[in-house]
Amino acid sequence: MTFIPDLSTLLTYSVASILLFITPGPDMSLWLSQTINSGRNSGLAAVAGTNLGCVIHTLLAAFGVSALIAASHTGFLVLKIVGAVYLLWLAADAIRNGSSLNVSSDRRKTVSPWRSFLLGISVNLTNPKVVLFFITFLPQFVSATDAHVTGKLLFLGLYFVVINTPLAVLMILGAERLVTWLKNRPRVMRGIDYTFAGVFAIFALKIAFTQGRS
Repeated sequence: MTFIPDLSTLLTYSVASILLFITPGPDMSLWLSQTINSGRNSGLAAVAGTNLGCVIHTLLAAFGVSALIAASHTGFLVLKIVGAVYLLWLAADAIRNGSSLNVSSDRRKTVSPWRSFLLGISVNLTNPKVVLFFITFLPQFVSATDAHVTGKLLFLGLYFVVINTPLAVLMILGAERLVTWLKNRPRVMRGIDYTFAGVFAIFALKIAFTQGRS
């Protein structure tokens, strides 16, 4: 199937996607908060909302990048270089500021699954880091000369959702224990940050050198 990247690219992307998932941020905080405050159904609804947001980001990125390639291969090269710089910034930010896991327990704030779903969409679509991720990260795994670039970008974005969903469901099933475990182990959180920073710095340098040789 022409829209599926080669095995090496897919494995690299899978590692990056899983690492992004386990690094706490606004989406994860929302899932856990909704689960603890309003029950598992609301937590699952929040996951569905954030993943729908990712699908929307995927569509915008896939067709936007494809249009950019059609207009200018130089512009696409610039986008990839900007993406490499952004990855380095993410790595530095992970070390400097650390992960953000903000989970409050307040049963008075119980909300319906439908409201959790809408909240998930809004949190995801308005998160600038998610926007930048889809615009600058997905293109690192395609070539401007690939005749199937649109299909591959769509596949990668949807594949990200497919990886995220079962992991998020497992997280929600053990939400209360997970929150307590993470909050009682700040060294684990910092370990995740340093791992994230190291892997994404390597990605960025690899991308930069690849573009420099091309």
